[in-house]
Amino acid sequence: MPVKMPQPGELEPIERASRDELQALQLKRLRATLQHAYDNVPHYRRAFDAKGVHPHDCHTLADLAKFPFTGKGDLRANYPFGMFAVPRQQVVRIHASSGTTGKPTVVGYTRNDIDTWANLAARSIRAAGGRAGDIVHVGYGYGLFTGGLGAHYGAERLGCTVVPMGGGQTEKQVQLIEDFRPDIIMCTPSYMQVICEEYRRQGKDPREMSISVGIFGAEPWTEQMRRDIEHSAGLDAVDIYGLSEVMGPGVANECIETKDGPVIWEDHFYPEIIDPETGAVLPDGQEGELVFTTLTKEALPVIRYRTRDLTRLLPPTARAMRRMGKIVGRSDDMLIIRGVNLFPTQIEELVLSQPELSGQYQLIVTREGLLDEVQVLAEVTPAHAAADRTAIGRELQHRIKTLIGVSTRVSVGLPESIERTLVGKARRVVDQRPK
Repeated sequence: MPVKMPQPGELEPIERASRDELQALQLKRLRATLQHAYDNVPHYRRAFDAKGVHPHDCHTLADLAKFPFTGKGDLRANYPFGMFAVPRQQVVRIHASSGTTGKPTVVGYTRNDIDTWANLAARSIRAAGGRAGDIVHVGYGYGLFTGGLGAHYGAERLGCTVVPMGGGQTEKQVQLIEDFRPDIIMCTPSYMQVICEEYRRQGKDPREMSISVGIFGAEPWTEQMRRDIEHSAGLDAVDIYGLSEVMGPGVANECIETKDGPVIWEDHFYPEIIDPETGAVLPDGQEGELVFTTLTKEALPVIRYRTRDLTRLLPPTARAMRRMGKIVGRSDDMLIIRGVNLFPTQIEELVLSQPELSGQYQLIVTREGLLDEVQVLAEVTPAHAAADRTAIGRELQHRIKTLIGVSTRVSVGLPESIERTLVGKARRVVDQRPK
């Protein structure tokens, strides 16, 4: 299918800037952000003072490493509005995490923050091939989750026609896709798989849908899943990255002409990769934990926010800014099974490469004595419903042991036996270990 290449004049000047120009802008904005946080957020004043650093100590971008990290626990400790750097009356919108493991993390936006977010989400959709006049079907959840409204405002800012469907109601999703014939869909990659399943359940071929570009994010996904979705739906699958604490969707986005990792919009977010154990900054190209410092946020500036996402920084290609490698997992999602590190995405890659299996899976983690055990739940596709599921499970179990080095129990069920997540992120790990 034809790829929508950027035309002369479509890119913003900063997307074509030299490295020196970009870094000069970053340093100017970084120093202003450090001062803004120190002057207006008691937490940052205490944290900076405790580490013996002051905003005036930032003379180069490398000096950022002198400053303390921010974690999710800091946002929760200052719940609800203690991390705001402007009076609450200047905050025009609030988003929050689900708070399933404690108090939610609350984020706020000024009017300028909302405008910046819309601009960057629009830049992201344009990088993915979207253009003014395209119809964008938004399948991310609306509400406190940043996905739906972030995609919505960005598509409108680009000049697109937005279908604000939200998550769930999969039959209706298919109906509206058929009736409105959108050009672009924005949802989680796992939910796109569910939409394709619904097409087939209705006796329709998902490759015949009107959508030419899918902008997928909110959960880690592998290159194998990209190939699976592109083959199933006949579209270009492009990765968008974001998190509410830093902004929301649109912190980084892949360019459709290269599809070689999301470009970080470095004029607004300064990335670092650190050793998750020691906190030491790692060089570009080395894998570690992604850390972000916002450069332009007013209501909630974040300094060296630990995302827990494991990836690496890659050199620029389609734009002047660095890229992220595919997220291999989260430092807090890593399972250690009998001394072997295991990420859910490793299982996903093997499940998707076995043709009898659908892309759906779950890991059930239990503890026998002092040792953790993993059961892998998978399912066959409708075309293989009559196949020998025990033999298919043995094959997957063997490949997991051979390629990853972990012994697992594998159960392969009938089609649609794995629970689907219709709103938000797929639930890949069910942890049943004693707390």
